Amino acid sequence: MAVVAARQELTPDSRRRVSERGGRVGASRTRRLLGAAMLVLALTGMLAVAGPVPAAAQGFTYNPQPPRPKPLQRKNDGQMLVQATEVDYDYNNQRVSAVGNVQIYYNSSTVEADRVIYDQRTKRLHAEGNVRMTDADGKITYSNIMDLSDDYRDGFVDSLRLETADRTRMAANRADRTEGRYTVFQNGVYTACAECKDDPKRPPLWQVKGARIIHDQQEKMLYFEDARLEFFGVPLAYLPYFSMPDPTVKRKSGFLIPWGMQSTATGLGLEIPYYWAMAPDHDMTLTPRVMTRQGVLLQAEYRQRLIDGAYEIRAYGIDQLQPSAFAGAPGDRQFRGAVDTRGQFALNDKWVWGWDGTLLSDKSFFQDYSLSVFRNPLQSFLTTPTEATSQLYLTGIGNRSFFDARTFYYYGFSGSDVQGQIPIVAPVIDYANVVNRSIFGGELSYKGNFLNLTRSTAEFEPVTTNALNNGWCLPSSADPTLKVPANCVLRGVPGEYTRLSGQVDWRRSFTDPLGQIWTPFASLRADLINASVSNQPGVSNFLPTGNTDVARVMPAVGLEYRYPFINVQPWGTTTVEPIAQVIVRPNEGYAGKLPNEDAQSLTFDASNLFSVDKFGGWDRVEGGGRANVGVSATTQFERGGTINVLFGQSYQLFGLNSYAVQDVINTGVGTGLDTNVSDYVARATYQPNKTYTFSASTRLDHDTMQIQRLELEGRANFDRWSLSMLYGNYAPQPQLGYLTRREGILTTETVKLTTNWVVSGGFRYDLQAGQINEYIVGAGYVDDCFVLALNYITDYAYVTATNPTPTLDHRIMLQLGLRTIGQTSFSESVGGTTQ
Repeated sequence: MAVVAARQELTPDSRRRVSERGGRVGASRTRRLLGAAMLVLALTGMLAVAGPVPAAAQGFTYNPQPPRPKPLQRKNDGQMLVQATEVDYDYNNQRVSAVGNVQIYYNSSTVEADRVIYDQRTKRLHAEGNVRMTDADGKITYSNIMDLSDDYRDGFVDSLRLETADRTRMAANRADRTEGRYTVFQNGVYTACAECKDDPKRPPLWQVKGARIIHDQQEKMLYFEDARLEFFGVPLAYLPYFSMPDPTVKRKSGFLIPWGMQSTATGLGLEIPYYWAMAPDHDMTLTPRVMTRQGVLLQAEYRQRLIDGAYEIRAYGIDQLQPSAFAGAPGDRQFRGAVDTRGQFALNDKWVWGWDGTLLSDKSFFQDYSLSVFRNPLQSFLTTPTEATSQLYLTGIGNRSFFDARTFYYYGFSGSDVQGQIPIVAPVIDYANVVNRSIFGGELSYKGNFLNLTRSTAEFEPVTTNALNNGWCLPSSADPTLKVPANCVLRGVPGEYTRLSGQVDWRRSFTDPLGQIWTPFASLRADLINASVSNQPGVSNFLPTGNTDVARVMPAVGLEYRYPFINVQPWGTTTVEPIAQVIVRPNEGYAGKLPNEDAQSLTFDASNLFSVDKFGGWDRVEGGGRANVGVSATTQFERGGTINVLFGQSYQLFGLNSYAVQDVINTGVGTGLDTNVSDYVARATYQPNKTYTFSASTRLDHDTMQIQRLELEGRANFDRWSLSMLYGNYAPQPQLGYLTRREGILTTETVKLTTNWVVSGGFRYDLQAGQINEYIVGAGYVDDCFVLALNYITDYAYVTATNPTPTLDHRIMLQLGLRTIGQTSFSESVGGTTQ
């Protein structure tokens, strides 16, 4: 009689099997049934097509569905569990049959079918009817019929459907496996797109069809014959033959997706990279680019990963056919090329060291050929790279400490850059530490900085219209008497500058019974400086030339006072906090008589109102007695929303006002801090909910209340669109070289039209000139398997040293990507306009 829902665990020692007639099954036969069932797994380990691209694609990225969770792992103990409605044994024909809801479990893999038959004479396993197999990695194979040998070498599957854990899918009318190596899919289809939930029979967004798809498990390659690329079932491209690595391969030698570009100077160009997987720890990419006007540009990239880090080297070179296409520009030469490299290695869990290095034949090589940082115009929109930075560094990070040592060499990309005016830093060292215990009841910290800098040529900048129009401050100016503080600032001092600085800080906070917060603080800073200033034309009008050695010390003590008042109402809570800060210290030593390299930028606003030293670097230090006062108010509404306002002013109480001292670049002059009573500064932010954010920051003249600096920003983030807008208005600062008022609007917007379609744009509008000078407009489609983006971009491109007038480069960029196959882009310049 039949046994319903028979369930036994088969082990090497199991000899008996329940059957309709009774009887015994030998252990070897049982193993053959098990082995043949597991042969089906060989057909599922062959696909999840992936290209050998070693680096992530740029621009838009896919929104893949989450991977299917892996099935529950069972212990790999060699045991097999068979479950079926009925298990039969036919002695006459030597067949074992499992019928009705057959489930075979073995080593975390499952085979399910309506009927499974094992023929002992032919040693083949035959499964039919709703066959489904799931392996340990989550791959699922569906078919109507599977017929396999028990030695894993031969077999076929009819009406195959395969799904991998990373959501790639494949189907075929029939799959045959031969020689234990080759699997041939007849009339195969591959896609990385999910099937339509509403209509599973609808063609996916894209799919690749092949008359034959051959999987070579030994070479781990997939070969497509008579392949067609279809979108929504419509053929758009035909390839008689192509190949790609199978999903088990992370790196494999082969050609990558081509990339195209076009420009007036280079013509139409096409590059086809070849990726060479030399060994598991290193590889190389060789990329020739063929251009109709300039010939062949050779590119090579070598990468290696070691136990404690990795490095890479890239080289470029071209023998230009028509150098005259770059007439009057740095590119007007026959051979052009570059080498750049970077690497980073860990010494231990706290210390790393590394480098970045770039060597170029000329400053416009990368930009002319869209290489390196200029490869993707989307990344450089509104942040056009201005120089190549070469550096060697050592960095250590502790629980409460930080160390960083670097050497820098900058190579300017702009046509207006004079390389001799750009400093060489060798080295700059920073160290900071917060003591991990209380000192006199407060926190003690200390920090230091060492800087050595050289510059071969003085850099002057004009601060008057006459000096600008007549070129009095240019290196070519022959009259040094015109290079005076009334006409120029000395942005870069020629010679060598060395400084060693250290500072110790202590502070402690007290809260008295009335709720007042008192914070005394103290600091001591010391500097040792050596300045060797070259006697170049005009330099002596700003600084003493020759060798100067200086030691300066700056002690400071102060007290900060805060008294928060809290008012609780049914509609919300308001906190008003008056703040006062008094600092006592001597005058700044050698103020304005030394080079200033790292403290050239100073913006006085609400963010640094209560900074003890408002200079941004070590070369200048604030001196004299000063008081900073203000009031802060914050309201938290009961139904959501927050408003924060800060308003204040700074006062020079006694001594020399460091910000009123005219140094070589007039740092501090015209910033609102250069009088005994500073300008007013204010900041307000309002966030009614998580959707909207508004902020405003301003500086007002302390006498006339005229706006000296104003920034207004608004952001909105909805489910389908986001918008940000920044308005800036800045008064002229002729002492710093800003001769006219600057006023403009910068805005970006993204609108999600549907789940997959996005349009975006951004621009910068110069209100003083009445024109848009930078913008980007684009649209894109993104889903789990496909990326399509089209952008129109403008940004600044600097040409030559003899004609440093910036131009706007107009460019179209197309980006196309198929998940698991590859991604490419095409960029074309469509002209430029002088600004």
